[in-house]
Amino acid sequence: MAKGMGDILKQAQMMQSRMESIQKELGNKRVEASVGGGMVKVTADGQQNILDIRISPEIVKSDETDMLQELVLSGVQQALKQSRELAAREMSVLTGGMSGSASSPFHLPGMF
Repeated sequence: MAKGMGDILKQAQMMQSRMESIQKELGNKRVEASVGGGMVKVTADGQQNILDIRISPEIVKSDETDMLQELVLSGVQQALKQSRELAAREMSVLTGGMSGSASSPFHLPGMF
């Protein structure tokens, strides 16, 4: 019985190590959301960090700051959604599909 428990513990440690490796890899992956016909582009990594926001000069010159704010918010939301989906896909390889949905990808203890 102790050997079986040791095997389970060893598997859990291997899984934790692989999770840490995947999380590190996600930090190197990028997603980009483009909104407003490309007027605003937001780049995020696989760890849901916003890395860059690019705003087209044409929209900055206009007096429509409300529209710019909405586009930036929309771009950030889309980039984060894509980042969560990327993370869910990467982690599902490890968890065999147990990681949850794209909107709430991590139900396992110790995850993000």
